[in-house]
Amino acid sequence: MLLGLSLFYVGAVLILNGLWMLERIGDREISIINLFTGGLTLLVSLRLAFGADADSASIRAAALSLLFSFTYLWVAYNRFTGADGRGLGWFSLFVAITAVPVAIDSLGQAASARDWWLGLSWAAWAVLWLLFFLLLALQKRIVRLTAAVAISQGIFTGWLPGYLLLTGTLH
Repeated sequence: MLLGLSLFYVGAVLILNGLWMLERIGDREISIINLFTGGLTLLVSLRLAFGADADSASIRAAALSLLFSFTYLWVAYNRFTGADGRGLGWFSLFVAITAVPVAIDSLGQAASARDWWLGLSWAAWAVLWLLFFLLLALQKRIVRLTAAVAISQGIFTGWLPGYLLLTGTLH
């Protein structure tokens, strides 16, 4: 259920960040969803890592979830401070590189439709974080592409599967 909760808001933040990159949402206003989602996924991660039932699998899930938390909190920080985002861009490269073996491992161990979806989602997230690296750290002119990818991934790797997990439709 925690995965559904997290993904539901990850979907929202990706969609809204994509709209923000397309200048449909203002800099100050976009911070609230990034703070909320970053804080929510941080709390979920802390529960997974330090809860009474924590084990190696939940600690791994927490470590990977914190990649999302830190990204969204950093976006909010940049909006509050006016930072140029290059540091976030380099962090995004770290996350993109990290997400590749996570995707490979997930796909290699996939035994169900949900497992395949998760592995493919990690591959998609690796691409998105790579786009953030190119956009922010290397200052490539790919805002519209990055925004479109963020919006589509927000729908298909976040909001929709999160909603299905929360309703019990996806197990």
